[in-house]
Amino acid sequence: MKINIERYFKTTNFNLASFLFVKGIELANIDRLDNQKRQTFVFVENPQTEELIHEFDYAKENDEIVMVDARKLIYATKQLKDKLYQTNY
Repeated sequence: MKINIERYFKTTNFNLASFLFVKGIELANIDRLDNQKRQTFVFVENPQTEELIHEFDYAKENDEIVMVDARKLIYATKQLKDKLYQTNY
């Protein structure tokens, strides 16, 4: 029997969420907080997640790992915003 224990990373930082999303980290859910004005983005952790989070915060400006195609980032941002306004996500 295979046991699948998934770990999750949560953030309220929209820019970090967009970065992880465009880098292919799977979005598991968006948790709505009590005041409904803030949401928590919940991502399925994988071996790359921790490194991407660290590099997002501390990498040098032109470091290759943080460079993303602008169109992909804009599209990821739009998708996340669309998911924020869905009532059943």
